[in-house]
Amino acid sequence: METKIIKINSRSQTITEGKSRAPNRSMFYAMGYQESDFRKPMVGVANGHSTITPCNSGLQKLADAAIAGIEEAGGNAQVFGTPTISDGMAMGTEGMKYSLVSREVISDCIETCVQGQWMDGVLVVGGCDKNMPGGLMGMLRANVPAIYVYGGTILPGRWKGQDLNIVSVFEAVGQNAAGNMSDADLRDIEMHAVPGTGSCGGMYTANTMSSAFEALGISLPYSSTMANPHDEKMNSARESAKVLIEAIKKDIKPRDIVTRKSIENAVAVIMATGGSTNAVLHFLAIAHAAEVEWSIDDFETVRKRTPVLCDLKPSGKYLAVDLHRAGGIPQVMKMLLKAGLLHGDCITITGQTIAQVLADVPDAPRADQDVIRPISQPMYEQGHLAILKGNLSPEGCVAKITGLVNPVMTGPARVFDDEQSALQAILAGKIKAGDVMVLRYLGPKGGPGMPEMLAPTGALIGAGLGESVGLITDGRFSGGTWGMVVGHVAPEAAAGGTIAFVHEGDSITIDSKQLKLELNVPEAEIAKRRAAWTAPAPRYTRGVQAKFAFNAASASRGAVLDDY
Repeated sequence: METKIIKINSRSQTITEGKSRAPNRSMFYAMGYQESDFRKPMVGVANGHSTITPCNSGLQKLADAAIAGIEEAGGNAQVFGTPTISDGMAMGTEGMKYSLVSREVISDCIETCVQGQWMDGVLVVGGCDKNMPGGLMGMLRANVPAIYVYGGTILPGRWKGQDLNIVSVFEAVGQNAAGNMSDADLRDIEMHAVPGTGSCGGMYTANTMSSAFEALGISLPYSSTMANPHDEKMNSARESAKVLIEAIKKDIKPRDIVTRKSIENAVAVIMATGGSTNAVLHFLAIAHAAEVEWSIDDFETVRKRTPVLCDLKPSGKYLAVDLHRAGGIPQVMKMLLKAGLLHGDCITITGQTIAQVLADVPDAPRADQDVIRPISQPMYEQGHLAILKGNLSPEGCVAKITGLVNPVMTGPARVFDDEQSALQAILAGKIKAGDVMVLRYLGPKGGPGMPEMLAPTGALIGAGLGESVGLITDGRFSGGTWGMVVGHVAPEAAAGGTIAFVHEGDSITIDSKQLKLELNVPEAEIAKRRAAWTAPAPRYTRGVQAKFAFNAASASRGAVLDDY
C-alpha cells in the first residue's frame, strides 16, 4: 500500500490507498454526492437550532437559507449541530453553571467537526449568549474561511402599554417580593415578556456579541440587530453563505480578520452601545483562540477614549430593534471611524476594509431618532465597562460605572457563599441601603462555571435597592444587569483570592472614579485569614463541570481551558 494525496475537496487529504481508488468517497456517495461534487468546496454549517430556548428555536430557517446559499454559490453544505444552554431559563438554578461551560463545548464541537471532516469553510448559526463566543473560538482554532450568522433579536413584548423584555420579569419578581406588584401583574408580565423567537432584546450579552462580531468584520453589515422573525434575517443568512464561498476562493481566514486592531474596533463598539460585562470575559477568550496579545487592561484603554453613544437597555430606554431602525451598528461604527476611534484598514469577511464597508453610511445619525446620539452629545463621555483593581481584586474585575447616582460607596460586607441564600436575603428584606453584598465561590473553578447573578441583581432593582446596595462577586452578571455591581473578581475565592477572606461586617469600598475595589482591613489581618483558609472541596468530581473546574483559567484570562 502507498500513501498518496487525494483531492476529495479543496483541502488535500492524505489517504492510504490499496486497490481501491479513494475508499472514503463511498461515504459521500451514500449521501447523494456526484463525481462533480468533489471539485466543489465542502462547507460546514454549524447549526445551533434547538427547541430549548426562543433564542435558538428560530434558527432552522436561517440554516436552511444558508444551505441554499452555499449550494447556489457552488458549494456543498455539510450540516452538523452545536448545543446551547438558555441563560434566561437556567438563571438562578444549578443549570446556570453549565452556561459558560457550553461556550467551550460549542467551540470544541466546531473545531472537531471542521478539522475532523477537513472542511474548506464553515458558517456558524447561533442565537443564545454563548453561541457567539463559542462559535468564533471554534472558527479561530480551525482557521478555515468562516462567517457568523446571528440568529437575530427578539421583538419586544407588550403589557399595559409598555414594552417588555426578559429582564422585566426578573425585576418584577423583586417588585412583587417588595409588595409593590400584585401576583396577577407578575404573572401577566411573565406571560407577555417574551413574545416569540429571537435572543433577549436589549443590549444584553447576545446582542452585544453579535454587534461586536459585526464590528470585527466576521458577520455581514446590519445583520447583528435584525429581528429573528423578519424576512431580512433569512435573506442575510443566504447572502452570508454566498459571501463565505467568495472568502473561500480568496482564502480569507478568521485569523486574518480577528487581529489586535479589529478587537479594538469591537471593544469600541461594545463601549459605544453600552454592551454587556460578559464581553470582557469572552473577548479575552477570543483573543486567546486567535493568539492575539490582549489583556484585561486593554479594555480600560479603549474605554477611556470611547463615548457611550446609544441609549439602550439595560440602563437606557431602547431595544436592539430600535437601534436597527435608527441605522444599526454601521451607523455607530461610521461615527466612531469619523472620530478616529476605529481602525478603518481592518479586513472583513467580504474582502473589503471597514472603511470601504462604511463608505456610504452617513457621518451623523438621523435627526428623527434618539437611539443613537450625535458624537458631540453622547450619553457619557467615556465607556461604561471599567476594570477595577485593588486588594480585593489584584488581577482586575469588571464594573458598569455609567449612570450611577453614587459612583463611590463604602459599606459593611454581607457575605454569601452561594447565590440562593443571597437571593433569599434580598427577598426577605434583610439587605438594607448601604450594604455591600459579597457573593463568592461562584468563579470559574468555584461555581464551577461562573454563573450569572441576574436573579439577585434583578431582585435588588425590583426592591428599589439597585442604586444604594453594592454587589461584588467572582461570578458573572447577565447583560441585563445594571446598578452598583462588580463581577469577575479575580483571583476568585476558590483559588484563594482575597474575596475568600471577607468577613461579615468588614468595610468594603467600591470606587468607580478611582477604579478601585478595596477590603478595608489591615494587611496583617488579611494575611492571618489567608493562613487559616482551606480550599473547599470541588463541587463536582466527574463530567464536564469537573473538567471545567480543573482546567479553567482565571476570569482575568477569559476562563479558557487551554491556557497552558
